[in-house]
Amino acid sequence: MPEPLPGPVMDSHTHLDITLAESGTPPWNGRPDDPVAAAVELAAQVGVDRLVQVGVDVASSRWGAELARRQPAVVATVALHPNEAPRLADLDEALREIEALAAEDRVRGIGETGMDFFRTGDEGRAAQEASFRAHIAIAKRYAKPLVIHDRDAHADVLRILDSEGAPETVVLHCFSGDAEFAAECVRRGYLLSFAGTVTFGNAAELREAARITPLDQILVETDAPYLTPMPHRGRPNASYLIPLTVRSLAETTGADLDELCASISATGDRAFGPW
Repeated sequence: MPEPLPGPVMDSHTHLDITLAESGTPPWNGRPDDPVAAAVELAAQVGVDRLVQVGVDVASSRWGAELARRQPAVVATVALHPNEAPRLADLDEALREIEALAAEDRVRGIGETGMDFFRTGDEGRAAQEASFRAHIAIAKRYAKPLVIHDRDAHADVLRILDSEGAPETVVLHCFSGDAEFAAECVRRGYLLSFAGTVTFGNAAELREAARITPLDQILVETDAPYLTPMPHRGRPNASYLIPLTVRSLAETTGADLDELCASISATGDRAFGPW
């Protein structure tokens, strides 16, 4: 277990359903030894007192919304992942189901949506863009933050947001750009959420991006079970490892650790509302 943080912070992006599935654990069946509750408690022991469970398709979005209804430490976001959109036989019907979930109080964001040019080729980009634009509209209709997945698509993400008009709150999940892209996002008022990748030895450009980001535009996340911070890279990630990323960000930015924790916490509440 990492040393606990001096103040509470949130994990702004996690996939508890995928984490439990990959570990071979049933996600929840009403047992007293609820594995989600155990994960929440483990995170709380190191100061990670709030989690945002993120949807990537209709099924995971439903699961997250149900979890948020019964677990006070968790709120949910709902969406179709950009790599999911080209695979769907009926994108419009899936979007209608996402919008129905978006109306729920414990659903606090629309995401992860966006563009991914790493896994989806030219043939799938039209569907990705149509899905992304639809999610932007849903976020604006329900006045909820937009959580963006952007992989190798920085210019197109900004183009589409500028074209549609961004919602009031935009979160760049697992920020992966350099300082130049960070500056463009900061100028637009977007929030940059840094994952365990900021601790990697080969992430100098990412750390430079963190350095030029104002503290009140920084969030922190796991993207669990992926992107585990050093020194545990290669093992499954979990919310209780957030302190490793937060301390790395404090060192990178030169921020006082207490100040950084307080800022992350306040920004999380500003973005996703009170738990």
